[in-house]
Amino acid sequence: GVKDGQWTVLQLVETLGFSLENTDPRTRGRGIQLLSQVLLQCYSLLQEKEVLHLVLFYESRLQDHHLVIPSVLQGLRALSMCEALSPGLAVSMLKAIFQEVHVQSLLQLDRHTVYSIITNFMSTREEELKGLGADFTFGFIQVMDGEKDPRNLLVAFQIVRDLIAKGYTLGPFVEELFEVTSCYFPIDFTPPPNDPHGIQREDLILSLRGVLASTPQFAEFLLPLLIEKLDSELQSAKLDSLQTLTACCAIYGQKELQEFLPSLWSSLRREVFQTASEKIETECLAALRALSACLSRSVLSSDAEDLLDSFLSGILQDCRHHLCEPDMKLVWPSAKLLQAAAGASLRTYHRVTCSVLPLLLEQYTKHSQSSQRRTILEMLLGFLELQQKWGHVEEDETTLLSLQAPVCSVVFSALTDPSVQLQLVGIKALTVLGSLQGFLSSSDLELVVDHLVRLALHAEDSQSSSEAAMEAAGSLAPIYPKVFSERMVPRLEEELQSEQEEENCHNHCSLQQRCLQALAAVSTHTSIVRQTVPVLLQHLQKVQKGSEARNTRDMVFVCQSLHHVALQCQQDAEGCWYFHQTVVPCFLAMAVQAAMQESTHPLLGKALLEEEVLAAMVPVISAATTHLVPELAAQSVSHVVPLFLDGEVSFLPQNSFPCSFQPFGDGECLQPQRRLVALLMAFVCSLPRNVFPQQERLLQQLLALSCSCNCPFTATTAAKCFAGLVNKHPAGQQLDEILQLAVNRMEPGLAEGPHRTQALTLLLWVTKALVLRYHPLSSCLTDKLLGLLSDTELGPAAADGFSLLMAESPDVLHKGCHADVRIMFRQRFFTDNVPKLVQGFHGAGPDVKANYLKGLSHVLNHLPKPVLVTELPTLLSLLLEALSCSDRVVQLSTLGCLQPLLLEAPQIMSLHVDTLVTKFLSLTSSPTMAVRIAALRCAHALTCLPTPVLLPYKSRVIRALAKPLDDKKRLVRKEAVAARGEWFLLGSPGR
Repeated sequence: GVKDGQWTVLQLVETLGFSLENTDPRTRGRGIQLLSQVLLQCYSLLQEKEVLHLVLFYESRLQDHHLVIPSVLQGLRALSMCEALSPGLAVSMLKAIFQEVHVQSLLQLDRHTVYSIITNFMSTREEELKGLGADFTFGFIQVMDGEKDPRNLLVAFQIVRDLIAKGYTLGPFVEELFEVTSCYFPIDFTPPPNDPHGIQREDLILSLRGVLASTPQFAEFLLPLLIEKLDSELQSAKLDSLQTLTACCAIYGQKELQEFLPSLWSSLRREVFQTASEKIETECLAALRALSACLSRSVLSSDAEDLLDSFLSGILQDCRHHLCEPDMKLVWPSAKLLQAAAGASLRTYHRVTCSVLPLLLEQYTKHSQSSQRRTILEMLLGFLELQQKWGHVEEDETTLLSLQAPVCSVVFSALTDPSVQLQLVGIKALTVLGSLQGFLSSSDLELVVDHLVRLALHAEDSQSSSEAAMEAAGSLAPIYPKVFSERMVPRLEEELQSEQEEENCHNHCSLQQRCLQALAAVSTHTSIVRQTVPVLLQHLQKVQKGSEARNTRDMVFVCQSLHHVALQCQQDAEGCWYFHQTVVPCFLAMAVQAAMQESTHPLLGKALLEEEVLAAMVPVISAATTHLVPELAAQSVSHVVPLFLDGEVSFLPQNSFPCSFQPFGDGECLQPQRRLVALLMAFVCSLPRNVFPQQERLLQQLLALSCSCNCPFTATTAAKCFAGLVNKHPAGQQLDEILQLAVNRMEPGLAEGPHRTQALTLLLWVTKALVLRYHPLSSCLTDKLLGLLSDTELGPAAADGFSLLMAESPDVLHKGCHADVRIMFRQRFFTDNVPKLVQGFHGAGPDVKANYLKGLSHVLNHLPKPVLVTELPTLLSLLLEALSCSDRVVQLSTLGCLQPLLLEAPQIMSLHVDTLVTKFLSLTSSPTMAVRIAALRCAHALTCLPTPVLLPYKSRVIRALAKPLDDKKRLVRKEAVAARGEWFLLGSPGR
């Protein structure tokens, strides 16, 4: 009635008069409860006069019987949300609550109501409350004092933060406000199981930290408390104290810290020197960094003591001498402390490094053992990396510049040391020095390049040094492109050519591969790419003409290097286009030439047509195409697609070929040319989605080739290319027509004839293309695939096809090549098809049941584990049956499914422990090594199930696992040792 305007609130009060004035407190309470419930729904409709009368009424009722108070507070909460509240009433209500209500004697919900009233007024009546001055702060302290419920504490902590942040007067009650909140520090709260409120310990910790670190006024009380907790034995208290100290340093100044600096440093130093906890060490270093940064920010008056200088002096005094003992256990804790202080500001960096760097350089020279030198150089590297943080080496801050010669000498000597570990640290240091603008002279840079070339090519005992040198070259080349272009690339080219001439050299293969890798690694700047790409392509052409025993492998090496370059060019539009228009036509020209020679002179150019080489060229072309802007991509399409459809070779370099290029033509002699469809696939399937390469004609040719070609490699690449284009094709009539054409070609091919395998391959790839984009036809094609599981000839291949549908494809149909891939397509496929697989399994004959199990295990193996866990109860019995299948692929896939489920769903898996133990132990004797390893890993994972469930099987499992300890394969023995060890420890104390 009040909502509809039939009643006013005052009329309601009059009607409730008998209840409100009744002598029985329970009756009064029910009357006020009804009135309060109405107000909570209608507070926005109240007039100013009504609010005034209601406030006076409710304030008077605060002196009533304790049974009435909860309903009175609900009414006041409703009134606190009224916009029609006259000035002064908010203060009047709060004063009444502070004076009349002993809040901590109320129930949790009623206490929460009081906090809500305060929060409401602080949001809407801030200036009125501030007019109370410190009385408001004192009143709230009384309200909060003794609060224990975490739900209320979160609100109370927020009120304290607002008191401080919004500038309420704390007056003489700063210490009382600190005491009433700090009594909860450190938070010791464990949420009850199945807590519906969802409050975590971390929520309370962060909320309380927000209070304690909200004002410098708490410093004199908080810092002694933090020091006390740091000196306790409780790890969680130490962590909380350190994180709170770090937070406080963001708002403290020199004045707040001065008195406590010696004690703080003493506690931090002790923890870093003595702790076994990595977390505590990390937080100590963060706190020291924050302290140093805080002191760095302080503006000094002319007569004030420089606290930062004295603080750092103390740190240096306590830590510096440990750096002279590279074999002692305190050397690294001391170095970390010094680096933490140095990392706080540019000022602290110069103060620490001017003392420490000369000492480290002196110690490096003094010690001759590689292990000691490595420790010293690693410490030096830590300080050099801090210089990167501050950027340019300033002329007026000469600490590092004055040490340029000895620093370079130390780093260069490390690069020539026989110790690989010292070399690796030296390479890291070299990379850091190179990144410091203006630090290395031109002669130093030449020496850097010489060292990197030597290490990249001739680090005889270590592949890791070679790889690190190449990575360093890649990092430094964009900073010094001229030096690397003029000095490194010609050296690598010269080495590559000399290696080609010395084909009988013992290390030929390794050195040639390193040359190719180094050329790729250094190609991180466009000017260098313009040098290295022609060198790599020229080498590829030379290799093609070399001796057949080696050239397939060597061509793959070159393609891998070019792929590396292509990936590095992708973020640079100029470099990407240069690479594309240089490499793609060259690849195509070489391939076309080789295909034509193969047609006329079968022994020439054969290596280039090998499946391994073509497969290595595919990612190069793909990486060179995916990042092209649409305009340039369309320009390239206008050349490449006509080459395959019409034999248009005019854009190719060296385009005088002995016959026409007809990859889609008929005839056995054109078989080599058809293999080049793999290169077409790499190009058209990597184009941006809005670039259309004559799709209809191209799709028809690819469809015909995929269904009729006798070469499995060609038929598969044609099917993949067709699928890649179909996936990106805009929806509409044209797509529907081409899909219908594909179905019409596939159905008779699958039914009978010599090309059943090719038709199945096409079905799989087209199904995948449509499943990814949620096309309606995908369910129809999936049903055809499910039907083939009962085919004795194609069933096993169809079952393996489910892996293809669910897995990430490396060359087509992935997001990197702009394919249309919808989120959660795997979950949707699972929901739509797993019930059909289960149903088919139950209705299948014994000779084809394995196909359904294999298909199911492939689907489950690629499903996100959280989804799989929810479906586990219905599928587990089928998975256990799959373990009895004789097909090793089914066994491997099923074991791969079960292992993570043992970790993530132990309660469900416990129900089947007897079957699991029996199956896993049986498979540890499988003739297939991979199955034995997977079964042992599952036996190991069983130990994650509840111990009481496993104990009856302990002795049986330990006996059974003794046999694989003598397995002839080392990897099997390794897994057996790990699994058996866990079973031995099962049930022991502390486990």
